[in-house]
Amino acid sequence: MKITILAAGSRGDVQPFVALGLGLQAAGHDVTLCTAALFESFVGGYGLKYAHMDDELIRLADTKAGRAALEGGGSKLQLLKLVQPMIRRMLDDAWAASQEADAIIYHPKTLAGYHIAEKRGLPVFVSLPLPMLTPTRAFSNPALLPNVRLGGLVNRLTYTLMPFLTAPYMGTVNAWRRETLGLPPRSRFASELIAPDGQPMPTLYSYSPHVVPNPPDWPETTTAVGYWFLDRRGDWQPPADLQTFLDAGAPPVYIGFGSMTGTHPEEKARFTLEALRRTGQRGLIATGWGGLKADDLPDNVFVIQEAPHDWLFPRVAAVVHHGGAGTTAAGLRAGKPTIIVPFIGDQPFWGQRVYELGAGPAPIPQKRLNADNLAAAIQSAVSDPAISRRAAELGEKIRAEDGVGRAVAIINRRLGVRDAAPA
Repeated sequence: MKITILAAGSRGDVQPFVALGLGLQAAGHDVTLCTAALFESFVGGYGLKYAHMDDELIRLADTKAGRAALEGGGSKLQLLKLVQPMIRRMLDDAWAASQEADAIIYHPKTLAGYHIAEKRGLPVFVSLPLPMLTPTRAFSNPALLPNVRLGGLVNRLTYTLMPFLTAPYMGTVNAWRRETLGLPPRSRFASELIAPDGQPMPTLYSYSPHVVPNPPDWPETTTAVGYWFLDRRGDWQPPADLQTFLDAGAPPVYIGFGSMTGTHPEEKARFTLEALRRTGQRGLIATGWGGLKADDLPDNVFVIQEAPHDWLFPRVAAVVHHGGAGTTAAGLRAGKPTIIVPFIGDQPFWGQRVYELGAGPAPIPQKRLNADNLAAAIQSAVSDPAISRRAAELGEKIRAEDGVGRAVAIINRRLGVRDAAPA
C-alpha cells in the first residue's frame, strides 16, 4: 500500500517517523515522508521517498522572536499573525503529498492529516511520543498540566482542553478545508479522538511502556508501542578528535540542549563549564542547532556539533539535556543517568518521569538553572549507585523492545494486510 507520513517539528520529531517509514517499507509498503525541507537530505539519505513541506515555521525557532516565544516572552498575538501563512503553506504541501496515498499517518503538529483522511476517505493513524491526546484518570494532560496531581476524574477532564492548543489555527485550517478540500468548517474545539469514519482514532504512542505504562482506561485502539529508534547509518565514523578525546580519560558528561538554548546560550555555557569544574567531570558540550557557545574551553571539555546518540551515549557517564522525547529516549536506552533541564511543552513531563523512575535526579527548570544546582545534579547522577542501577535496568528493558515492529504489525492489521506479525 502507498502510505504517506506527515511529520512536522524539529529533528527529534521527524527522526522517529523515518524509523517507522523504514519499518513499513521493509514490510512491503510504498512510503512517502512529507516533512520540512530542512530534512530532505536526511530523509532521502535513509532511502525513503521525500515530499516537500514548507519549513519556515521550524526555522522560526532559530529567530529572535522564536527564541523569545520558547522562553515564554514576546508577543503571542504578533507571533500568531506571523505563523498563519506558514501554516497554510504546510497544509497545502501535505495535501499535495497525499494525492496517491492509501493511508495516512500523521503527527498532530502537521494539522492536516485528519482533514486529508476525511476528504479522501482514507484509513488514518495519529502518532506522537507523548500521551497527550487520549483521556485517562492516571495522570493529567502532560502537554497542558504536566505533573499536576489532580485526582482521577479531574485528570481525565484536562484532556478536554486539548482542542484549545489548535484553536488559534483553526481559522486557517477551516479556510483551507473550504477552499482546497471543499469541506465544511469544523468547530475550533472539535476533537480528533473520533476518526472521520466515526470509529475511535487509532493512536500510536511512540515511547516505551516501561517509561509510561499504558493506563487501564485507554481504548484498545490506543497503545504505547515502544520507541522508534533510528540508528546511525553503517558508514558513519566519529571525527578523529572526538574519538581521541573519549579515549583520553574517563567517560565524560554529555550536556546539550539542542535547539532549546533560548536567548542566552552564552550564560548556559558558563553554568555548564563551572558545574563541570566543581564536580571534576570531563564534559562533552553539544552545540547542536543554534546551540551553546563556549569559546575558552579547558582541556577536559570538548565541543561537538553533533554525533549519533546511539553511538555517543553508551560512551558517556551521564546525559544532561532539555528533555525532548527523542533525546530522553536515547539516554534511557543507553542506560545512562539522565538530568533534564526542561524548557517548554512535554519536557517537564519527561523530566519528572525520569526522576520518578529513579533514572536521574530531579529536573531543573531552565529558568532556575545555575552552576550550583547543575553541579549538584551532575554529582548525584555520577555518584549515586541507586540512580546508576535503575538507569541500567531501564536501559536493558528498552533495548529489548521493538517499537517499530510492533507499530508496523498494528498498522498492517488495521489495513487488512495479510501475514502481519503479531503485535
